[in-house]
Amino acid sequence: MNRDSHLCLIVSKAYRKLAKEYHPDKNPNAGDKFKEISFAYEVLSNPEKRELYDRYGEQGLREGSGGGGGMDDIFSHIFGGGLFGFMGNQSRSRNGRRRGEDMMHPLKVSLEDLYNGKTTKLQLSKNVLCSACSGQGGKSGAVQKCSACRGRGVRIMIRQLAPGMVQQMQSVCADCNGEGEVINEKDRCKKCEGKKVIKEVKILEVHVDKGMKHGQRITFTGEADQAPGVEPGDIVLLLQEKEHEVFQRDGNDLHMTYKIGLVEALCGFQFTFKHLDGRQIVVKYPPGKVIEPGCVRVVRGEGMPQYRNPFEKGDLYIKFDVQFPENNWINPDKLSELEDLLPSRPEVPNIIGDTEEVELQEFDSTRGSGGGQRREAYNDSSDEESSSHHGPGVQCAHQ
Repeated sequence: MNRDSHLCLIVSKAYRKLAKEYHPDKNPNAGDKFKEISFAYEVLSNPEKRELYDRYGEQGLREGSGGGGGMDDIFSHIFGGGLFGFMGNQSRSRNGRRRGEDMMHPLKVSLEDLYNGKTTKLQLSKNVLCSACSGQGGKSGAVQKCSACRGRGVRIMIRQLAPGMVQQMQSVCADCNGEGEVINEKDRCKKCEGKKVIKEVKILEVHVDKGMKHGQRITFTGEADQAPGVEPGDIVLLLQEKEHEVFQRDGNDLHMTYKIGLVEALCGFQFTFKHLDGRQIVVKYPPGKVIEPGCVRVVRGEGMPQYRNPFEKGDLYIKFDVQFPENNWINPDKLSELEDLLPSRPEVPNIIGDTEEVELQEFDSTRGSGGGQRREAYNDSSDEESSSHHGPGVQCAHQ
């Protein structure tokens, strides 16, 4: 069911219900309420009158010409909502004009841009009203109402399905391409060729403020495509943060990973890194405080600036990846001296009974475990045996 058919169904149900309630025969105190309901139903059920009311309001509808008036005056208190409550998804501006669609564009930004702020220029192509004909499509008086659709832009066909049951179908008028107006070829504007709009390149100056986030929007009000009788929509830029090779953002906090050696983890360290604003940050950790593998330390106030409050910043979290030395890194004769410096070993417990000594070997994770290989070999032998007795693809059925 199309939108007009759905509208007619809703209006008919509402009209029948209210007509019964406010009919003078059943409700002598209804006054002029029944007349108002009948008038509203007549307008909503007639596409031409509905369009006239859409453009000129109630006064224009009664006079048959342009007038004033709001859109939702008579319908709001009769049917519990304005005309656009029935019409569906038409967008209107505050002054009652039809509003154009918004234009959405992604804008890729680096983490440095979001930290420091950035001003850039963005070039877009959009429709603007033709200056030669002022958006009329031709000279004065050249625009005429389409006779095929009578200016509605759509053609409505009614087909009878059964006695008392009809189906209303709607399609875009092919003569005017749904515009409701036609212009003779000789009278068309030479610049826009009767299209009323032309393409124009627009340069926007975009300000990315400090602390903005991925997915945040920057809106340029009324900068979208223009069209005659339509209020332009907005151009909306959607920020898309690019991945950073050092930092990861979490709200107003930053996270990074830094590799240190075993000596640094045990005896303290100092290292330098370049922050997002170009500063060289020196990080010191005193001797005697051990850094465990995978532990996290925090630097207060070195995270991202807060949006619209850039002097307040989040924190920087550093996760330490401790790199242990490779085999044979020290002379075996020196191991005893190293062991004297490290905390003492735990005592070996006394074991009662038989024991068996095993040897640790290197493990290659790419080859998998030995048990898995043995199970695979066992499965292969079972498959061969099954194939030799029962043929390919045949398995024993156990009762």
